[in-house]
Parts: sequence; C-alpha cells; structure tokens
Amino acid sequence: MAAEGLRAGSSSAEIISNESMVIAGGIHPRFASAKEGRIRASSLIIEKNTKVCIVSCDVLVLQKDLCDEVCLEIEEKLGIPFENILITATHTHHAPATATIHGYEKDETFVSNVKRSILSAVGAADENLKSVDVNFWLGIESTVGQNSRLLLSDSTIYWVGPRDDALRPTGPFDPDLPVIMFKRRDEGPEAIIFSHSTHNIGARSPEAVSPGFYGLAAQELEEENGGSVLFLPGASGSTHNLTLPPDEMILRIKDAVKEAISESKPVSVQRVASVKREFKYRVRMFDEEKEEKAVSYYCNKRVKNPEPVIEVFRKMRRELSKHQGEARGTWIQTMLIGDIALVGIPGELFTKLGILLKRLSPFRHTYIVQLANDWIGYIPDRQAYDLGGYQVWTGFHSYIERGAGEAMVEEAVQMLCNL
Repeated sequence: MAAEGLRAGSSSAEIISNESMVIAGGIHPRFASAKEGRIRASSLIIEKNTKVCIVSCDVLVLQKDLCDEVCLEIEEKLGIPFENILITATHTHHAPATATIHGYEKDETFVSNVKRSILSAVGAADENLKSVDVNFWLGIESTVGQNSRLLLSDSTIYWVGPRDDALRPTGPFDPDLPVIMFKRRDEGPEAIIFSHSTHNIGARSPEAVSPGFYGLAAQELEEENGGSVLFLPGASGSTHNLTLPPDEMILRIKDAVKEAISESKPVSVQRVASVKREFKYRVRMFDEEKEEKAVSYYCNKRVKNPEPVIEVFRKMRRELSKHQGEARGTWIQTMLIGDIALVGIPGELFTKLGILLKRLSPFRHTYIVQLANDWIGYIPDRQAYDLGGYQVWTGFHSYIERGAGEAMVEEAVQMLCNL
C-alpha cells in the first residue's frame, strides 16, 4: 500500500568506549569492567519527496550543542534539512557520560566518538536507500515498567531505598508499544522502529557497558529478523522497572515487538514531513532552605550512606543558583510518516504529559520520542512539583520552571495541527 517513490535506508555504527570512561546515570561516578552487546548509533532515513532522518544513540542523554552540530553537518554533506533530522538518546544508564549531570563531567573523547558514529551511520543509511513498503501495528507491553513515583506513608515520593510502606502510584503508566516496519520489496525488513515508555535501566551485568535492556532487545531482534532495529524512548520521566530482572525485561519486550510485527498491516505513506521549532523556557527559582530540607529528610531516612548523596544535590543547587530565572531555548520536533506522528521532546517527559499530548493530537497514531535533540532534565507535570520527590529536586537533572511541561504539550499539539 505504500505510495510509489517511498524509499528507506538504515545502518548502525558502534560507539567506541574504554574502561577509563565514567559511566553515566548514577549519583556518583563509576566505571565499567565489561561489555555486553554494543553501544551504537543507529540511523533510518526515509525519503518521499523530501528526506527525514531518525537517529537513536545508546547513551544516557545528548545535549543541544552536539545535536545541532551533527545536524548541520548532515545537512551540509547529504542535503537532509536541519529540521528533518531527529536525534535521540535511548537513555541507557550503562554508557559513558555525555553530559555533566550529578557533578561528574562529560567525557569529551566519548562525545567525539558519539558524533563520529552518528555521522557514519547516517552516511551509510543514505547509501542504502531502496524502495520499501510500510507495515504498522500498535502493540502493548504492560508489565515492563510501572509508574515509580510511589506515594509513601510519610507523604514523600519514592526514589531509592525501602518502599515497603508504599501506598499507591501517583501517576499513570503507558503500555503502548508502536512498531513501524519498513520492508524491502519482496524481501525482509530494512528497518524496524519500536517505542516504549520505561527508563532504560537494566543490563545483564551491572558492571558492563551496555545499551540497556531495550538496546539488547533491539540487537537480538536484528539477529532474528534482519534489518536495523531502532528503539525510540517514550515519555518515561516518571516510569521505571522496580521488579523484573534484565533477562525477563528483554524477553518481554522482544515478544511484544514480535507479536506486533506478526499483527502489522500495510499502511499508506503519501508523505513524510518534519518541523523543528524553538521552545523558550526558564530555569526555575527555588528556595534553598526548602530544597535542603526535602533532600535531607528523604536521604537520611531511606539512603544507606546519606551525606555524600545530600552533598551532590547541594553542589548542584549552588551552581544553579546563579542561573535562576535565566531564559533558555531548546527544540520541539514533530515528524510525520504518513499518518503516524512522532513528537520529539528534549527531556525526560512525565508519562502523564505524554498521554495528554497523544490524546490532544489530531493524529490517531501519535508517539512521543523523549530526549530528542537536547536534554533539559526531567519535565514534570504541575502536580508533580507539589508532590515533590527526586525528579523535581533542583539539580542539573531537574531545573525547568513549573508549567514548562504543559506549555510544551500545547506547543507540540499546535505544531501537529499545522502539519
């Protein structure tokens, strides 16, 4: 059913790392002593009158300066318009640091390796362009992950430590697992995209450099199905796995993707389009005494060695105090593949906001790609600021002003309506 003239090409390139690089994703710096799977940049280019490009990188986050630099280079070398390129991080917590987060610095050598791998993968994907048909199915996986912001008996919100006094989750979980397959004519898949909304934390070996359970599932699906498999992270700012071991998560994600592939139907792709628009926000104003009290109370009660953790947050607040009220800019991106809409959001969007955006979209099939083209930390809904908890404690991981998340949803919906 795909319209004549639709072409797609895909490729991936490994991102080189070594044991001297600090692994991101934790409060304190740590180092890996092994590797599992590959951390890589995977690229898909879709062409129908114009070209759009999607890149998925097995790193924790990617910031605007790197993404903009890479997009401009792709535009110059391959002619793909800047606003047609979406670059996202899979948010694996098992790869070297690409940004300064909890006080440890990004690894500039690794950042250069990421850039090199993205350009290599995109260049190879452009050379692989061929005629394709498209299949789609909205799968479901409701057991890998849950809303992890649990209300505890002392009215705090769960982060780490004991949770035997948890009362209830404070928000929703999104089980949607959309799968888009680009099939070479009379051949196997050229590429498969899937998305799901849980933090990508979990490797078979906790000491390994790893693409995380989503990335491992993607690579095993490639071996079984052929083509390139790209994972795009959904709105998971408030969603984690709290119970399942990595092997079980990998198995369940793979089974859900394979079931969606088996159920998928041909869809017509009459056009592809993309818009990337600047979004203005401000660094929040905050009360130091109130922040200190909230962090200290929780850590002293539920963290085994609380003082070093408390000090990490103090240092981040000292740095951010100089930037309170500062205006900054980032990107929101909307991309169409036929009647399937992808919305690129530049941070860890709370699930409540992701579901709201999908419901307000004029497109029946609308899916969030968080951590796209930038990383501005957690993007909570208004109620989450009132509830508190790690995701809204002020720090490099969480600094945008209250209401910015709702404003992003409004802006994205308007962009979708314009498309």
